Amino acid sequence: MRIFALIFFVVFTSNLYSQEFLCSVDVTSTQVQGSDRQVYDDMKNALMEFINNRKWTSYDFKVEERIECTMVITIIERVSTDLFKARLNIVASRPIFMSSYNSPLLNYVDNKFDFEYVQFQALEYQENNFSTNLTSVVAYYLYMILGLDFDSYSLYGGTPFYEKAEAIVNTAQNEAFAGWKAFESNKNRYWFVENYTNNSYADLRKFLYDYHRLGLDLMSDKTEQGRQKILSSLSLLKNIHDDKPGLFALKLILDAKNDEIVNIFKGANPKEKTDAINIMKDIDPANTSKYSKINERN
Repeated sequence: MRIFALIFFVVFTSNLYSQEFLCSVDVTSTQVQGSDRQVYDDMKNALMEFINNRKWTSYDFKVEERIECTMVITIIERVSTDLFKARLNIVASRPIFMSSYNSPLLNYVDNKFDFEYVQFQALEYQENNFSTNLTSVVAYYLYMILGLDFDSYSLYGGTPFYEKAEAIVNTAQNEAFAGWKAFESNKNRYWFVENYTNNSYADLRKFLYDYHRLGLDLMSDKTEQGRQKILSSLSLLKNIHDDKPGLFALKLILDAKNDEIVNIFKGANPKEKTDAINIMKDIDPANTSKYSKINERN
């Protein structure tokens, strides 16, 4: 009887809890000539297993709590048998309380993604060591997504995951692969995590919490109250913009959120619409025409 109960417990709990990610991976190679296409299918399957079957935190995630994301690797050139030039598109979202809606957290294209991949060889990754650029870049973005996700549920809750992403950056400083070093660009992996670990930009992280946990998560039950909190959270982004216009992490937030913000405030009262439009046009002037749609009738 005890054995049966133990088996039931193991099976039941294994159905309740899962790894952290529900990530879809695609590898496209239409730009590359050659008949050896199986390598790209094998690469895709290896990455799916690497991401979704590995434990990335000490937390137990329920199946419905898994973080949904997609990674699309576009192969630009096969330099040699095992060396590839590519770009990586990362999209991640988090579910909103009492709704079927997922709110975007990140939508970014990393154009500096060259890596080595040996077909049929297991993907290796060890914390605090640079294994390969493929696994290091993927792990880096997974930890950044975890940081954004945890920040959206708990004020500054993503700290340990930003620290892990920062550790990956540190291990990559002596590597030849681009995207890891401060001097290469002010918009790369180095600066993405720097912006989230720099206390000068703490309002970025407070925005993630106020906007999602105190705003969007409330809107299914208390729409007006949730929208008001979202409006006040936009002022946190304005603080960042006023202090550091063009900050990389701020741009990534705006890229992920601009359509959502328009949809949220289309149903607002006239004053809220005006306030939201004014803030967004100030901090994101490139999308002024998009924010003007807030005043359009549904």
